[in-house]
Amino acid sequence: MLAGYDDDPAREDFHTAIHTFLALDRAALDAAVPSIWAYYRDVMDGVPADDEWYVDIEGPHDVLDHVRLGDEPAVRRDTHGDQHVYVSVECECDWEPEHGLQIVFRDGATVTKVGPYDGHLTAH
Repeated sequence: MLAGYDDDPAREDFHTAIHTFLALDRAALDAAVPSIWAYYRDVMDGVPADDEWYVDIEGPHDVLDHVRLGDEPAVRRDTHGDQHVYVSVECECDWEPEHGLQIVFRDGATVTKVGPYDGHLTAH
């Protein structure tokens, strides 16, 4: 999904962000593992280990095994913030079926936000 593209005076920023995002390899996601792990720990810290909702993940090296990347990235400019173009990917994750996982790439290149899907491009 492209949001705001038609009226944007710098459409090439969208082109660049999309091209950059599509060229990413596994290293970009691997760099986000510590943040994804922290999100998992934050959610699971409030769930007793014997609770039926508890998801046991041994360590950061296993956390991506519990994530299913979304297949419809959203691309839009942060018109209320830094004016960069962001690619947001809504994912499913085993430990948070209601809010899922959102991974946001600034300029399509660098993960700048990880957490529950709230539609925001940056951390508040």
